[in-house]
Amino acid sequence: MSYSFEYIDIILLAMIAGFIFLRLRGILGKKTGFEENINSSFPHEVPETKSSPVLNAETFDDAAKKDFLNGAKIAYESIITSFSKGDLKSIKNLLAKNVYDQFDEAIKDKKARNVTSETTFIGISSAEIKEHNQNKNMLEVSVEFVSEIISCIKDKDNKIISGDAQKVKKVLDTWKFTKDSTSKNPNWLIVDTQA
Repeated sequence: MSYSFEYIDIILLAMIAGFIFLRLRGILGKKTGFEENINSSFPHEVPETKSSPVLNAETFDDAAKKDFLNGAKIAYESIITSFSKGDLKSIKNLLAKNVYDQFDEAIKDKKARNVTSETTFIGISSAEIKEHNQNKNMLEVSVEFVSEIISCIKDKDNKIISGDAQKVKKVLDTWKFTKDSTSKNPNWLIVDTQA
């Protein structure tokens, strides 16, 4: 008699595990091989309009802004996660030299202090173009990101010295992107980051 209860327990646990697996798969999705590649989505070229073959402040219409924001969100997440891992090589083509140097200096400073940062990027709550203008040939776009991130800094003994490894916090960043409107190069560069 007691053996039948063990089988029921095993079946019940298998059903619970199956339910949890299906819920996680539904929420997180599955890898299909058709995931969006950051290199194909950002940097990207803003579609040219028929009336004006050159990208400028006037041709940066709603459709172009939407496409730009999609790419900017992908770049933002990629840069935040790569920076937190100390990997700047994969995002170097997205950063202007001054921003790259600032990020590199921050990573070297963490290594010198013998601390590590752990960052879990939850998602972007909102991304909004605050301003866009043209300065000579350069199109400049400032984007305000509101994201949710879990982050903490640990010392060499793996003790948390700042942040919280369990708490999700909202982060407000304003980044400035720029692109030469006369260049055939489709790359947008981040030229300024403000937290």
